[in-house]
Amino acid sequence: MKKRKPDYLLLIIVVLLVSFGLVMIATVSAPLSLEKFGNTYYYLFHQILFGLLPAAFLGFLCFKIPLKFFKKFSLIFLLINLAFLVFVLMPKYGISIRGASRWAAIGPIAFQPSEFLKITFLLYLAFWLSQKLKGGEKGLVFFAFLIILGILTFLLLKQPDMSTFLILAVTSVLMYFISPTPLWQTLFIILIGIGIFFISIHIMDYQFDRIISFLQKESINPLGKGYQLRQALIAVGSGKLLGVEGILSLGMSKAKFGFLPHSISDSIFAIIGEELGFIGAAVLIFLFLIFLWRGLRISQKSSDGFGKLASFGITVWIIFQAFINIGSMIGILPITGLPLPLISYGSSHLIAELIGIGILLNISKNV
Repeated sequence: MKKRKPDYLLLIIVVLLVSFGLVMIATVSAPLSLEKFGNTYYYLFHQILFGLLPAAFLGFLCFKIPLKFFKKFSLIFLLINLAFLVFVLMPKYGISIRGASRWAAIGPIAFQPSEFLKITFLLYLAFWLSQKLKGGEKGLVFFAFLIILGILTFLLLKQPDMSTFLILAVTSVLMYFISPTPLWQTLFIILIGIGIFFISIHIMDYQFDRIISFLQKESINPLGKGYQLRQALIAVGSGKLLGVEGILSLGMSKAKFGFLPHSISDSIFAIIGEELGFIGAAVLIFLFLIFLWRGLRISQKSSDGFGKLASFGITVWIIFQAFINIGSMIGILPITGLPLPLISYGSSHLIAELIGIGILLNISKNV
């Protein structure tokens, strides 16, 4: 395979998104940071030191490492990740936040294994599908795929982490669909996934409440279950065309002063809409659309089965997660606990995303 230059346009888009995210974290987190830590930049510095710096280093490393390394060790990475998913369910080591056990603590370091599962699972799936289907084992692949997805479903719903399950389920099924597999198998997997989704929302009260809040926006108690959605819609609506105070509205959000829950993480898009208006939000969405275009182009041009599937999976994961986050903030989808990729506060998701993008850029220089 002849080596070429990486996709510089994709790299520029990623740099713009990450830089934009840091600017928004700086302005959105200032009140909360001052209240909790006595200075306005605690969350910004934390995001840079424990999120951006290790993420950039690992992303660059993944860009430089030969792709055969990821093929060779993808199963090992996945098994280590699965061990940490079990790890978080142990009371002694797992950290429970708002009733969900999604964090693991090793000494002073706390991280979210499910975020890294998005990249380790997709890499292993890309390698596994490319190898098995090349060998003509389509029947065995179908049943093995169901077993692998079933194990992940059990571990994620045990936490519970329905949002990550949704991301991985949709992305992996689409990867399975673009592989040379029969259409009926994909449709069957989709039906199973829909069944699991409806069963889970009836078992998990918080998921059921989110669905009800979404379906009954006008009648739900604005101070109860529908509070976050209502405040997000108020924030976005207040932004109008150019921002709540006009063209110079950066930093002028009112929702970030304790009105909108999780304003620096899950709800940051609502603040973007409030401070930068429709124009600012549209520019952000446009950047994600360019990311989608370049990512799918890399997948389309890749002659290697692993590269084609891995680049497709990484692209779909990041864009689909962005779609769900933005959709939940503007009321077209139920509220989720997913961060906005490359933008929201949080170290685990940023590190996993830049690792994925490093691999995506690595694939782009080999197409």
